[in-house]
Amino acid sequence: MIKAPEFILKDTGLKDVSLSDFLGQSNVVLLFFPLAFSGVCTKELCTTRDNLKLYNSLDSEVIGISVDSSFTLKAYKEAYNLNFTLLSDFNKEVSKKYDTLYEDYFGMKGVSKRSAFVIDKEGRIVHQEILEDSDKMPDLQKIQEVLADLD
Repeated sequence: MIKAPEFILKDTGLKDVSLSDFLGQSNVVLLFFPLAFSGVCTKELCTTRDNLKLYNSLDSEVIGISVDSSFTLKAYKEAYNLNFTLLSDFNKEVSKKYDTLYEDYFGMKGVSKRSAFVIDKEGRIVHQEILEDSDKMPDLQKIQEVLADLD
């Protein structure tokens, strides 16, 4: 198993959040998504919102990450009543560390690929799914199965 790359990013309240904040306490589900307010991203994150109690019962923290600014993500979170942390990877450093960055996304340079990572309490990546086709959603059922097997 691979050690998950450490990161520190700003949340929608401009507070620093790091992966190490969760180590030893909870598993982490990182959901990288291309762009706030786009159709498939909204479907994915609203589905996650609606199932958050399940993720919490599996001792996990869900974190959404995109290259949108913290200000855009704050408006997005409020518009869709998203009940989990959204982080801005505006400088694209974390998306690069996780090897989940489009070189060219409809003419935009450096947009996060839709992808999911499950990181255990020791900071190891125990599941990853990086999608080349942004119209597809990660296998959320598989993520839940992986989390259930961790406890």
